[in-house]
Amino acid sequence: MIRWVYESVSRSSLLSSVIVATDDARIQRAVESFGGQAVLTSPDHQSGTDRVAEVAASIDADVFVNIQGDEPMMPASTIDAVCQPFVSDPNLQVCTARIGLDPHTAESPHVVKVVVDLQDKALYFSRSLIPYPRRQPASYFKHIGIYAYTRSFLSCLGRLRDSSLERSESLEQLRFLENGIAIRVVEIFEDSIGIDTPEDVERVRPLLENKRLWPDESSKGVTE
Repeated sequence: MIRWVYESVSRSSLLSSVIVATDDARIQRAVESFGGQAVLTSPDHQSGTDRVAEVAASIDADVFVNIQGDEPMMPASTIDAVCQPFVSDPNLQVCTARIGLDPHTAESPHVVKVVVDLQDKALYFSRSLIPYPRRQPASYFKHIGIYAYTRSFLSCLGRLRDSSLERSESLEQLRFLENGIAIRVVEIFEDSIGIDTPEDVERVRPLLENKRLWPDESSKGVTE
């Protein structure tokens, strides 16, 4: 799993390096066995962003991208789309992604939904159905589990106030919103399958085992 994620991420045209941040020495050894770079972090972090912030403190870079280790089908185009807004907006601190969602899937609490304003800034993220179609059918967007942050945002992360919304929904991005941090949400059109349930494993397994995700093995990536 972690190797497929690593190789997928390495195909991004905008990332200068790829590092696996983990508190498990077994994962570190697995990454290093295929030539990847891994860093051991504290086991006490409450979220992936906190873990990224620890690693970012020792790396000279302007923007850091957090890609979950359970996203083996994350397209490089999504990574680039989340990074691109930082080029034109010097005030942007956090960026993530969304994709259109059918109403039936939107009802699942395993699928995080997002609603945005007219400037594509997040209004709210929820495991519940948002917006609720009380008077007319609604359009739904799934939140894609990828974030890009500036160094300055990560450096002040520890000073953000504790969030009751984050605790309620178990969604770390709600801590940002509750503290007044704007989150840009770019729309993408190529989905990713995060591994959240046993059913997700069965959906992804054939693609991974048959190596049908990226047929061009000569493209940018980690050497076999």
